[in-house]
Amino acid sequence: MSAPVALLPDAGPLITLAYADALDLLLKPGWPLVVVDMVLHEVTRHETPTSKKLALWVKANPISIRTTRTFQHYQKTLATAAAPARKSNLGELAIQETMNDFALDQPQRTGVFLFEDHKIARAGFLVPDNCRKISTRAFLIFLEQKGLLVSATEIERRALQAGRSFSRLRFPPE
Repeated sequence: MSAPVALLPDAGPLITLAYADALDLLLKPGWPLVVVDMVLHEVTRHETPTSKKLALWVKANPISIRTTRTFQHYQKTLATAAAPARKSNLGELAIQETMNDFALDQPQRTGVFLFEDHKIARAGFLVPDNCRKISTRAFLIFLEQKGLLVSATEIERRALQAGRSFSRLRFPPE
């Protein structure tokens, strides 16, 4: 029997799939979907073309919101500091924290980190042995290969037509 899998999407894939009206694809593999609190905050804190859609979708679906020290620190800094708290890369830090927790507390669980940012594809992003990182495009191709999606290219096309600058990143490389 294989280890239980949890899908951990970063902000980019959530936004891309929201543009394509395809957020439900995250549920297709049947894996628990875990959205870290900092990522949820990133995609809903400002009004954007997808922020309301994402907030409503999260509330309407069986999604676990993972509390992180990263988001707690961010909130504390906002509440106590005169200068704005650091905002860049906090979602990635919160996901890294979650993957580290998986490695330490749940080594039998596999975390699949779904990303769309070229910076994350670099080797500097630590991925514990029981975690994997995969691009949005590779995830869509996986769903297509498993028969859970008719066309990965169609989802990409819909996101582009709706105004999303979809990453051309191919990870893992072909």
